[in-house]
Amino acid sequence: MTVTPYGKDIEPNVPPKERVMEDIRTLSGIVGPDAVCWRYDPILLTERYTVEKHISDFAKMAAYLAGYTRTCVISFIDLYAKVIKNYPEARAVREADRITLGKEFIRIARSFGMTLKTCAEGNELAKYGADCTGCMTAAVYGKATGKRLIVPKKKSPRKECGCLMGSDIGAYNTCGHMCRYCYANSDPGAVKRNLQRHDPRSPFLTGNSRPGDVIRDAHQESWADDQTSLF
Repeated sequence: MTVTPYGKDIEPNVPPKERVMEDIRTLSGIVGPDAVCWRYDPILLTERYTVEKHISDFAKMAAYLAGYTRTCVISFIDLYAKVIKNYPEARAVREADRITLGKEFIRIARSFGMTLKTCAEGNELAKYGADCTGCMTAAVYGKATGKRLIVPKKKSPRKECGCLMGSDIGAYNTCGHMCRYCYANSDPGAVKRNLQRHDPRSPFLTGNSRPGDVIRDAHQESWADDQTSLF
């Protein structure tokens, strides 16, 4: 679950941070802290959201979520074409700032019993103690489910990504949060139309099936190893 320090200027329709963090605590009480991941991303810098503010806010959030999750994943803003369109004043985070933030976040996370992971950021922060092997690996799934997994060899479609899964299940122009850094929304009018089509009784994200749609059954296969082991 994503929680960032941004206000309505960056995340216009995101619920209050306090409510989101309380929901993380509630979810953790149901599934356990190993099955809940806190994402603090994307990290962007402005005159308001400075390096110092990020470090201060991250420490406060980590303190509140301590014991409810053992993992925090971070990434820095990527300037995709849609991001630049929605947020033209966005700027890439400089290497020096990435190192400063990374080192402090690693230290803070560790102090609250969390491992800091990076998402598609290479190994830049590995020497400072970050886990750069992937945020959703087979080991992470196994720990979350409490099962040993026998996973077929798969390669993520993104070369920067070390995660096991590589399939998106969402749809572009369907999120009403309208975050300025978002790369999934490109047309506010399309977002509004898609939200109006939403049917809570439908299995589809927006609306229902229409003439010409092709529906395929997805092949489902368990990777859980249910054999008894001494290890």
